[in-house]
Amino acid sequence: MQARGPLMIEHRLIERMLVVIKDAVAQIESSHAVDPVFVDTAVDFIKVYADQTHHGKEEKIFFRELGKRALSDADRRLMNELIDEHVLGRQTTAALIAANMRYRNGDTAALTDIVEKLKTLIEFYPRHIAKEDKVFFPAARAYFTEEEDQAMLAEFWEFDRKMIHAKYTAVVEGFAKRPGA
Repeated sequence: MQARGPLMIEHRLIERMLVVIKDAVAQIESSHAVDPVFVDTAVDFIKVYADQTHHGKEEKIFFRELGKRALSDADRRLMNELIDEHVLGRQTTAALIAANMRYRNGDTAALTDIVEKLKTLIEFYPRHIAKEDKVFFPAARAYFTEEEDQAMLAEFWEFDRKMIHAKYTAVVEGFAKRPGA
């Protein structure tokens, strides 16, 4: 398997979650209500799986290694654009968290913001994924030897192995920092 393989497999799961979110948006719009726990779960998926795990591998390993190469101007621009899009995804998710908190606290007007942010994610990710899968990943493959590609793949597996431990260590540490803990 090439290093881009796990990234593309992860894209398929992200796409499946987007279908779930799209269906939820239709339900929210028809009922004029949202289950904040659904939003929490969607946010957790986006933050932990799509951003920390998937984008983490891209930014901390794949893009890091590409940054060491003499990329064409077009490839460097595209890589920077993808990084900027990751930031947009994080900003959208942060705004979704804030809107969900407002909704939980009784601000029914926050429902509009929740729907807007969910729709932004639904529209953003397919374009972003297509750009990576169909343009950037194939072009980037030319910058690595087979051995370098396999070394990245091994680093991806190690990154994934550590990810769950990092997430739940942070959860426990967050609880430990609470007053009275």
